[in-house]
Amino acid sequence: MSKDLHQQGNYLPTLPNASQRALAEQLPIEAELAFHVLRFQSPRPGPRLIVTAAVHGNETHGSFAIQRIVQQLISSELQLLCGHLSLVPVTNPKAWRLQRRQGDRNLNRRLMPCAEPLDYEDHVANWLCPLLKEHDGLLDLHSFQSGDQAFALFGPSNNQSDLEPFALADQEEAIALRLGCKRYVYGWLDTYAKGMARRARELQEGLIEQASVNTDPSYGIGTTEYMRSVGGWAITLECGQHDDPGGRDIAYEAIINTMKCLGMLAGPKPQAVAKPEVMGLFDVFDRYDSHDSFAKDWKSFDPIKQGELIGKRASGALIYAPEDAYVIFPNSKAQPGQEWFYLARPGGRLGM
Repeated sequence: MSKDLHQQGNYLPTLPNASQRALAEQLPIEAELAFHVLRFQSPRPGPRLIVTAAVHGNETHGSFAIQRIVQQLISSELQLLCGHLSLVPVTNPKAWRLQRRQGDRNLNRRLMPCAEPLDYEDHVANWLCPLLKEHDGLLDLHSFQSGDQAFALFGPSNNQSDLEPFALADQEEAIALRLGCKRYVYGWLDTYAKGMARRARELQEGLIEQASVNTDPSYGIGTTEYMRSVGGWAITLECGQHDDPGGRDIAYEAIINTMKCLGMLAGPKPQAVAKPEVMGLFDVFDRYDSHDSFAKDWKSFDPIKQGELIGKRASGALIYAPEDAYVIFPNSKAQPGQEWFYLARPGGRLGM
């Protein structure tokens, strides 16, 4: 977390120092920071766009970018030509205040309204889900622990399946190609559902010790999946490594480009990236034990050859790559019963 977060004007909440965070952990729900959305509406009708940041509290690039956009809209440096713009600089205030990924749990899992909230993120969902439903599209800004460049995650092709029916793939992909990045990933929810089925088998076989793990395929629903479920398009942009200040500029450019694509800002529509690097997720592996270990210090998008050793289980079992692929989202700190790494194969969609 950047030290200058404490000096950032009116749109980002200040953070407690290290000695205060232990006390902040114990705050009751009613003492938490208020949920905050900044809205701008043109007199002319048009698209309804929402931009979210800090869904994970230690991912701040989008928060700084939103603050910059707000200042420029208020000063008229930027002019909203049509439509409605909602900006959420801190989607998960508790995680932001604690300067970590989550408050009580990962907000980007099992995101849906909850009649009887059990944890802080359930309260966030009860505020956020109706807000998302008011809009036509979502740009969700994140950052990552390891990797070498920004990338975007987009949704399924148009379909009428039970898992993730969708009808706006053309619009979603057209905007994704103009965000400013060159790398793209798809296949999240169906791969996650496949992983949940495997997790259920492994739990039944006693391979995972924690009986509290979730095996519901809908557990993979986060901000973008929920947005698509209520009729909108949605893109996640991973803007760079957590501590790379250049990620703020990537987030800012993505907001500007999205608004230009939608005709909400003056200027020509951005050009689509010429040669996108596209890959589709096809498998996910859970960590069974805290002593499960990687064969090397994998980073997202590291290539791996068929038969190459990925990792070793605490039991001694070895995991090899089933085909030439890429390692995605490796997490050496994953808890037992949670996602350890994904695999993706090159090629596929975004051929617009």
